[in-house]
Amino acid sequence: MPAIKPPHQPDPYSGYNFYVEWNGILHAGFQECSGLGSTQNAGEYREGTDPPTKRKLPGLVSYSNITLRRGITNNDELWKWRENVMRTGLDRRSISIVMLDHTGQEKIRWNLSNCWPTTWNGPSMNATSDETAIESLELVHEGISVDTWS
Repeated sequence: MPAIKPPHQPDPYSGYNFYVEWNGILHAGFQECSGLGSTQNAGEYREGTDPPTKRKLPGLVSYSNITLRRGITNNDELWKWRENVMRTGLDRRSISIVMLDHTGQEKIRWNLSNCWPTTWNGPSMNATSDETAIESLELVHEGISVDTWS
C-alpha cells in the first residue's frame, strides 16, 4: 500500500486557544469570540437573448459583527473605547483574531479593518449565582483578510 500523506493537518484546531490583538497590542483573556464571517448577495440578471434562466452575478459583500466576551475586571479599555466612539464618532482600529494550535504556535490570523464598537454590554448580576461577571463588546468592521493560514 502506498504511503499517502494528507495535504493538511488531520486534527482540527481547538476553538479555545486564541487571542485578540489591536493596534499591535496583544489582548488576551477573552472567553469567547464569535461572528467571524462574510456573505455576498447574488444579483439576478437576464438579457432578452438568454435562455429562459437567470444568471447569478456576485453582489455586495457584507461582514458579520464580531462579539468579544470576557470576565469583567478593573481593566476598562473596552468601555473607554465604546465611550470614545459614542462621544466622537471616531476611533476605528485594526483588529486581528489569532488562532493557536495546542503548542501555542500561531496558525490562522484574521485581520479586520476599520473596526469600532457598536455595542457594549455590562455583566448580568445575580446574588444567588457563582458565575463570573462577563462584559461583551460587539464590533462592526469593513473587511477581513488573512495573513497566516497554516
